Amino acid sequence: MTAPAKSGTPPAWQTLLAFGIIYFVWGSTFFAIRVGVHEVPPLLLAAMRFFAAGIVLYLWLLLRGEASPTLRQWGSASLLATLIFVLDYGCLFWAEQRVPSGIAAVILATIPVFIALLEILLLRTQRLTTRLALALLVGIGGVAILMNHSFSTGEAPISRAGAGVLLFAAFTWSIATVLTKKLPLPASKPMSSAVQMLSGGVQLIVVSALFGEVSGFRAAAISWQAWMALLYLIVFGSIIGFTAYVLLLHYTSPTLVGTYAYVNPVVAVLVGYFVGG
Repeated sequence: MTAPAKSGTPPAWQTLLAFGIIYFVWGSTFFAIRVGVHEVPPLLLAAMRFFAAGIVLYLWLLLRGEASPTLRQWGSASLLATLIFVLDYGCLFWAEQRVPSGIAAVILATIPVFIALLEILLLRTQRLTTRLALALLVGIGGVAILMNHSFSTGEAPISRAGAGVLLFAAFTWSIATVLTKKLPLPASKPMSSAVQMLSGGVQLIVVSALFGEVSGFRAAAISWQAWMALLYLIVFGSIIGFTAYVLLLHYTSPTLVGTYAYVNPVVAVLVGYFVGG
């Protein structure tokens, strides 16, 4: 069984707004994550972000009269949640303790290339071309340069562990993006977004506890800046941003949606420079 067929294509302005959100809002979240992980354990911060966003959106939709997903749809959402939130975002939050936010966004710009390759191998909606092969080589080559400790721009060398984990994160996100087209998910895009985030948040809480992050956490010791960063991630990065992403995946190709990863690094670097100093 595949995802429900497309129906009622949204107006062009809604599509453009959704792209604007994943291009620019998601680009700014790299700095917010950087602020948060300075004070909150990374997996716990990710768990708080996605559990809060998921439960708020899920309950709001139920109050509006939307039906809860079927057991099979919960299963699909949980699989995607493992790939997106536990593996991708868990790795991203961990890596941002070691890698500057702008560099993290640059490494994750490999996502569109991975998506294109998976579309060739799994969806078979694209063909491998010379242009795509060159793009893959350039992308991987650029990341290899960043990971090379002999390469320096006057700053400290990039953590190889952090860069490697980010590459893995990009690949798991790409797998989830392609699988979204194949799995049975709620027809309502906000509900699909809600259950994925809720499931991901629960899984991250468990993983965070297993790593001992929960027992040593003291909420009173966290600054207001870190709490504001978390609030921004919950509202703008997750409830608004992830819902826009899910909607776009339903109406456009995964490769086109994945172009956000080309814009995010520019936004991340600018926000880090002007806001972070």
